[in-house]
Amino acid sequence: AVEKERVPMDGELRLSLRTRNAGPREGDAVVQVYIRDRVAQMVRPVMELKAFQRLTLKPGEERRITFTVPCDILGFVGKDYQRIVEPVEFDLMAGTSSRDILFKQTVTLEGKTRVLDGTRRLVSDCVIE
Repeated sequence: AVEKERVPMDGELRLSLRTRNAGPREGDAVVQVYIRDRVAQMVRPVMELKAFQRLTLKPGEERRITFTVPCDILGFVGKDYQRIVEPVEFDLMAGTSSRDILFKQTVTLEGKTRVLDGTRRLVSDCVIE
């Protein structure tokens, strides 16, 4: 689930999900979070990896994972050669790989285009419960 579908330009995206080991053996899972900018002023990749977390699960074990992705991470170099974050819609996706997307939801960044400086936050956080 996405905490908020509308996020301010200087805010954070929060995505929580559950993962479960349905197999008979202990195993590792790598949960990956991707974004897709739907209408950027510049051509951008179809999918960009913005966060990931590896975890080990026992047979039948289920864990809740919450990713916090600062909106600064969604920035790119615009047509004026400045690193910016635009107020647009993003597809927020999660899965085990870029070819195995299990969740997708649109999130809107609200506000004015923001020029990023050296204080931008470029690290996502993850909490496993």
